[in-house]
Amino acid sequence: MMRVVPQDWPLCEYSQLIRCRPHEWHVQITGTGPDVLLLHGAGASGHSFHRLMDYLPGCRLIVPDLPGQGFTRAGGQMRLGLDAMADDLCALCEDQDWRPVAIIGHSAGAAVALRMTEMMRRPPRAVVAINAALGPFDGFAGWLFPKLARAMAGSPFIAAIVTRLSSKRKQVEKLLAGTGSPLDEDGVALYQRLVSRTSHIEGTLGMMAQWDLEPLLERLPQITVPTLLIASAGDLAVPVQVSRQASQQLARAQYAELPQGGHLVHEEYPETVAALILPWLHDHQGMLTVVPDQKDPRP
Repeated sequence: MMRVVPQDWPLCEYSQLIRCRPHEWHVQITGTGPDVLLLHGAGASGHSFHRLMDYLPGCRLIVPDLPGQGFTRAGGQMRLGLDAMADDLCALCEDQDWRPVAIIGHSAGAAVALRMTEMMRRPPRAVVAINAALGPFDGFAGWLFPKLARAMAGSPFIAAIVTRLSSKRKQVEKLLAGTGSPLDEDGVALYQRLVSRTSHIEGTLGMMAQWDLEPLLERLPQITVPTLLIASAGDLAVPVQVSRQASQQLARAQYAELPQGGHLVHEEYPETVAALILPWLHDHQGMLTVVPDQKDPRP
């Protein structure tokens, strides 16, 4: 494992590699209780949740890196779009006998979460969508590689070039600030390490090139899973009206808007975000026991 995941990577002690066709997944699992699956956005990795996880007691948190991103090795470059990714995650849950009672998705991960609810044999009882990318492809990948993704993904040399251009610290700081989430020094360093990996850039480009959101958006009124959409007023990547509009289209949705934080609000203000998530899960499912002041669910 240490040959794949750096020893100083957040929560690396909970990392495991799982081979489930077509990918070799990097997954972190911690805590006890009902299964809750957390899905990061495009261009990030599961590390995006490591601060939020401290404030989610009473459940077993399952945090994969999406195919081709972070430390998950993509087994097929044509399996990086929304439908394929959701299908492969459902297969992974079945293979490992995970039974998520809830899925928490950030940005593009929220779209994947909603797509999974349509596919799963045992659908979750609730979804939480943080700054959901349910509109034009924004999020971390959107600022890094705007509309040229398809052309760039078609070249075997582009990923290496983009890696060199985007992995300079000043550039990463600029990109993060452009989302409304400048992050602290440690947060910037983690994203710098991610975008320094050519395989991560290739996976992100592949996801963008194959992303087709329109069919899901057309079906939003037919999705009945209770969904909490959390948006932050300072998000410069996905405007709050995207989540607001989605909340009006989904059959059973609630909208909450935070006055502070940018696109990565769950990294900036994890306790504030958790304070919205836990009551929603508890009130709608009765599935979590919230213990006051219990910030670390890890054994």
